[in-house]
Amino acid sequence: MTDPRGRGLKSRVIVCLDVKDGRVVKGTNFVGLRDMGDPVELAARYEAEGADEICFLDISASRESRGTLLDMVRRTAEVLFVPLTVGGGVRTVDDIGPLLRAGADKISVNSAAVRDPSVIVEGSRRFGAQCIVASIDAAREGNGWIHYTHGGKTRTDKDAVQWAHELAEKGAGEILLTSIDRDGVRTGYDLELTRAVVDAVDVPVIASGGAGDASHLRDAFTEGHASAALLAGILHDGLTTVGELKSALDGWGIDVR
Repeated sequence: MTDPRGRGLKSRVIVCLDVKDGRVVKGTNFVGLRDMGDPVELAARYEAEGADEICFLDISASRESRGTLLDMVRRTAEVLFVPLTVGGGVRTVDDIGPLLRAGADKISVNSAAVRDPSVIVEGSRRFGAQCIVASIDAAREGNGWIHYTHGGKTRTDKDAVQWAHELAEKGAGEILLTSIDRDGVRTGYDLELTRAVVDAVDVPVIASGGAGDASHLRDAFTEGHASAALLAGILHDGLTTVGELKSALDGWGIDVR
């Protein structure tokens, strides 16, 4: 029987495209955004380099109270053969269907799940748990981590680890876990946070925030026990390629796709 957390399966390398105003952007700790290029072109490039999945996050949709840019999702999906996860601007369960029809394989939900958890419950029931990714943006506070919404701008009262457990129980098929503290800093993933969430849920966990080199991805898999590692900045800045990262992981004995 396959471990529902994804352990025993090949580790995945996922490239994230944070999109604002139709352009890919990257910042540090969710601020100081820089223009990195066209999302469709970058998605195609990273797939060609060997990315296992592409994650497209419309980071300003929730703050601007609008839906995700469907046309851009459609154009991105048309150039990809690997799975495409889309997030940002999902306000109700009725927003999920159009994104899937536009070509997304999975839908990432953050702010809407806090406002109305039935989005996760009903989304999983209607479209299947494999389509529903619960996104958690966590910042350390004291001895734990607090969950944030609206692109890291709005603090909730939710303990991030407990919230991950609740979301998985409600039907999320995967957890996308981003450390706000590590985002764009390139000092490595928050392994303590990642392990805590992996231990709390029975679904795969994607580690996000902090990748600076291949050893950080290795640590996410071996020490953080993540099923997948998501990265962006070091690729956008041309410091390495997906192929180089996978080659290094293979050299360390990490079973990557």
